[in-house]
This record gives sequence, C-alpha cells and structure tokens, in this order.
Amino acid sequence: MSASAVGHVDTFRPHKSSPGLQTPRRAGFRPDIQALRAVAVTLVVLTHLWPNRLTGGYIGVDVFFVISGFLITSHLAKEIFGTGTLSLARFYARRIKRLLPAAFIVLGAGTLAVAIWVPYSEWQPTAREVMSSALYVENWSLAGQSIDYSAINNQATIAQHYWSLSVEEQFYFLWPLVLFGLYRLGARLGARRRTLLAGMALLCVASLVYSIIFTADNPNPAYFVTPVRVWEFAAGGILAIAAAKAALPRVLADLLAVLGWLAIGASALYFSPQTEFPGWAALLPVLGATAVIASGTGRTRVPFHPLVAWKPVQFVGDVSYSIYLWHWPMIVVAPYILLTPLNSWAKICIIALCVPLAWLTKVFVEDRGKSWKVLGRRPRTTFLSMGAGLAILAVLAVGITWGGSLQESRAEAVQAQQMGRPCLGPAALPAQKGCANALGPAAVTVMGPANRYYASAPECAVDPTRKAPGVKSVTLCDFSGGRKDAPTVWLTGDSHAEQWKPALLVLAKKDHWKLTYSLLGGCPVADVSFSGYHGKGDPAANAACMAGARSVANMIAADKPDKVFYSIFSRKEMVDDGSGLSQEAQYDAGLPKFWGRWTAAGSTVYVMADPPLNGYVRDPRCVALNPSRPLNCAVPRTTAQPADPLVSAVRLMKSSRVKLIDLTDHFCDASRCYAVVGNVAVYYDADHLNGEFSKLMAPYIERQL
Repeated sequence: MSASAVGHVDTFRPHKSSPGLQTPRRAGFRPDIQALRAVAVTLVVLTHLWPNRLTGGYIGVDVFFVISGFLITSHLAKEIFGTGTLSLARFYARRIKRLLPAAFIVLGAGTLAVAIWVPYSEWQPTAREVMSSALYVENWSLAGQSIDYSAINNQATIAQHYWSLSVEEQFYFLWPLVLFGLYRLGARLGARRRTLLAGMALLCVASLVYSIIFTADNPNPAYFVTPVRVWEFAAGGILAIAAAKAALPRVLADLLAVLGWLAIGASALYFSPQTEFPGWAALLPVLGATAVIASGTGRTRVPFHPLVAWKPVQFVGDVSYSIYLWHWPMIVVAPYILLTPLNSWAKICIIALCVPLAWLTKVFVEDRGKSWKVLGRRPRTTFLSMGAGLAILAVLAVGITWGGSLQESRAEAVQAQQMGRPCLGPAALPAQKGCANALGPAAVTVMGPANRYYASAPECAVDPTRKAPGVKSVTLCDFSGGRKDAPTVWLTGDSHAEQWKPALLVLAKKDHWKLTYSLLGGCPVADVSFSGYHGKGDPAANAACMAGARSVANMIAADKPDKVFYSIFSRKEMVDDGSGLSQEAQYDAGLPKFWGRWTAAGSTVYVMADPPLNGYVRDPRCVALNPSRPLNCAVPRTTAQPADPLVSAVRLMKSSRVKLIDLTDHFCDASRCYAVVGNVAVYYDADHLNGEFSKLMAPYIERQL
C-alpha cells in the first residue's frame, strides 16, 4: 500500500479561489507543478484501485515529496533572506490552518463510517491508527507493524494512507529549523546561500545513502520511516535555492521536461511491490519530478504549457489534497456497504463520488477553513483549536474501541452457547448427510479475541532459561499435574503450526501433556535456504530465520520428546539453494533432515498438512461480506488445496516415525472447500484458522495419533 502527502503551499497559488475551474492565478503560479500534483494523485488512486494493473503508482509519494521540498523551501527562503528572521509560530499556524481542518474532518467521517458499516473487529485498529494519524506519527506505527509478522494479515484501516502525511508533517516541523540554522551559520561565515546549499546537499546525500542501506537490509519498515525520505524533500529544496529564478534555454527546458515526465511514467509502469523501494529505485521518480520542476523554473510559459495548463488537469491538481484524503476511506468502507468485493464498476463509482466530494472539501474546508474564526488569527488560538480537534477525534476513537469491546463480549457468549452441539464446525464434514444445514451461515462471522489462533492458556509460561540464536521464546504448557511419566510433546514450525495450537492445548489438558512450543512466524523450520516470505526477501530476516530454525531443531533433538507436531506454510515460503531445483524438490530434500534428527532421538513426528488456502483463493473478508450466504465463498477443491510440499516430503521419506495428519476432508467435500463449516467460520484471517474451528479439530487429530 502506498500513498502520498499532497499538501499545497500558498506561495505559488492564490489565498482564495472561486468554486469554478476558472481560478484566478497570481504572478508566479506554476501550472506544471499543479500538473505534477494531478499526475501524482492520479497514480496513487489508480494503483490503490487497480494494484495489479498499475503496479508502480506508489511513486506518486516521491513526486509529492519533491514538490513539498521545493515549495516549502522557496517559501521559507523568501522570509529568511528577506527579513533575516523566521517566525516558527506563524509558519506552523499556517500549516495547521491549511492542512488539519480537512485532514481531521476526513478522519472523523471515516471513523463514523467504520462504526456504521465495518465489522467491529476493525474498530480498535481503526481507533489506534486514527489517533496515530491525527498526531502525525502513522508512518512510525506502520513501520513497527511491518516488522511484526502477526500484523501481516491485518486489514487496512481508513487512516492507513496518512503515513505519508505524517512524513510530510514531520518534515514541515523540522525543515524550518534546519534552514534557519544553516542560514545563521552562513551569516557567520559570510556565505549564506552557499552554506545553505552545502548543508542541504550534505543532508540529501546522507539520507540517500541511509535509504539505500536501510532499504536493502530492512525493506518493510524502510518504506515508512522518515529518515529514508528526507533526501527527496531535500532534492526539491536544493532546486528551490540553486535555481530560484534561473531559466534554462527553451530547447534544454523542453528536453528536461520530456525526460522528467518519462522517468515518472516509467517508474509507475515498471516498478512493482517487489521493487526494493525507496533505496536506489526512488532516484528515478525523484529525479523525474525534479527535472519537470527545473524545466519550468524562471519561465513565464512552462514546457508543454497547453497540456499541463489544461483545465481538467489543473482542476485535479487543485483538489489533489482532498482527493487523496477521501479516496482511501472510500476504498476501505465501500465493500462493506456493497457487501461484495469491489469490481471495476464499483471502483469507477468511487472515483466519480470522490472527485466532487474532494471539490466540496477544497472549496468549503481547505480554502474557507483558513479564515474560520475558530482557528483564530493568532498562532496560540490556532494551536488551541488543533488541540480541540484532537480531543474530538480521541472521543470518537475511545467510543468505537468501547463499542467494539461490547460486541466482542456478545460474540464470545454466542460461541460459548454453541459448544457441545452436534455437527458443530468440522463435525459437519465429511458426514454432512447427517447434519442439517451443515454448510449454512456462521453464528459468528466477525473474528474477535475469542477466535485468535495464537491465544495461549493459563498453564503456559515462557521459559526464561531457554534462549538461542533466532528464537524469540520457548513456552512450556505444563498439564502434567506433577506426574513424572507425563507425555512430553513439542509444537514447532511457523504460524501455520501455531494455528493448530488451540486443538493441541485441548489434547494437552485432556491427556496431561507437557507441551513445549517455539514458533517462528513466516519462517520455514527446515534445513533449506530461505529466500523470502510471500516472495519478498529481507536478508537480515532470512538469516535470523535460518538461525532460529537450527536452534529449534537442536532443542527438540536434545529434549527427545515423545511427540513432535510440525507444520509450515511451505507453499509460500520461498527457498532457493542455487541448485535450480523446484521448491517442492528443495523441501523434499530439506524437511527430512530435521525430522530425521528428531526421530533418531526417539520422537514420533506428526506433520500437519496445511489447510486449504483462504486469502489466495477468495477475498479474506468473504464471510463477513456474505454473512447469510456463506456458499458464495466456496472454492473448487483443486484451487483451494494445491500440492503441499509437506505431504510430498512425508511420503518420500517413508518413515514409520514420521506420520502425516491430513484433515482436508473436514474443510472440503469431493468438489469444493468452504469458508464456513458446521456454522463456524473456518478462517481467522487470510492465512490462518479461526481458533474456535481449530479447537474443534482436537478429536480428529487425536484419532490419528
């Protein structure tokens, strides 16, 4: 998911605008910059709506950051060089008046829409991200979640796109201090402009180098954190100071404009989510945007003036900030209003509704908001108004959090009432002939805390003495009651092993096991060369994964447990040992190496075959969008249950002490696999079982021990 800040700066546009397209422009207005805004926001919106068609539209982020760096630096430099001073209070107050009214109104409206239409499981995450966005730290919140495996399957909230606004606001806060500090240093050295340029260039290079290194080592958080983006703003700032009024020869300006627009277009068309970004790759759109701005600097008529000054282009540039604010909440909420995933017509309707809504917001909030009396004429009053806005959003956030908790409690009561019923959950298949409405609606369609597959039990505690490279924790669940002959059992693998934990905890309690588990999310616990989860490689994470896998294998071999339960998501955890062999062949070779060590130590290994796919074959929200029609979520068995490397490896190993537990017939009949079975939702999220469904699997696992 990508987006971009689209805040405008008043230096290059009128303070007031009329509602129509014929907005009067004062001297110095740059239609090419307005066209850049229009193109950038269009790229962002299109890639959010059609991510598989326009794969690199997220570079709109970088275009906007360059624009902001150029305009803000121009604005600040005019005051600093003209007066020798800088009023930070007035600068921050202008930013608040310009940006916050619309931003806060959209956050408030989006929160109310979530409370009305979106399942309550999303209310608490929405509240958290709304407040992160209102405080302009959403990018850091998402950076933290991006390195948390358990957050990978989280649904996007209506505020997630505010990450780039957060980056921009952090820039607005710090950049004036940087520029004024460099100006004062230059005044002492007798070279104000050169010192300013040198300081910005140093920051630009340092940030770019950091961006390249950090993106290579930690690509997921690198996308969001502020330091890796500073150089993009600085590039625009350097241009603002170095070429404030210099006009290039017409031929050179035209050539530069062509190259700039081509660079932006090529980035949008050929970049993809697999591109290591920002890093080196961001140079292309950043230099492209810089080239376009440079080509029109100091000119009364910019290159390609008829096209960039075309009224529809200028209109989109005018309302780009509001388009950006509104489009993402509409994309998130619309499927729940329509009760179906978005098709092309629905996406076109979102655009058709978003543009007039953005225009109304531009006219009545962005433009007129700057003169609202409630915002005051003095900075102090403006800051107090901002605090009042934050308080209102906090009340909304607390309200939906509390409301979500009430809904979760009601759902837990419904689940408790169901327990013990015949034909509940997996009991309805494969013997559905004896169960009425075996594939009917689920009693609970929204996954809350009671459905968490990763929930533990009071008898479980982390063992602080067991530490090893790459292993976060080792947990012991002691149900032995002090019996010395209690069975010892291990559970290991990734989160696809963890999704069986609710069932194994039931068996552990029933049979008085000492159950130990250590689980590595998104990591194949096997003797393989891991190259990335979901096809995306992170060298540091991959190395930690392999170290953890070896540590877990050593611990299990040393413990010599009676039983080892094992599973991984081998279908999507990519491995590459350089041999050129297929994924299945590499797993066939690597999985038995660990299993063989454990069986040699006396353990019996039970390999849990992976359940049918969910998010890869249907919208993961399908059950919530079809609460009364769960059969709409059924998928052909051949599609939902492709070849599983775990099954192949067990069969090839042919060991009497490595046993396969394949429960597919409790998810599927001969032709189709289902998202609701026995009135229980099968899945918690895109990749994992509903904890309730897993728990109900306990007797069927026990039959195969």
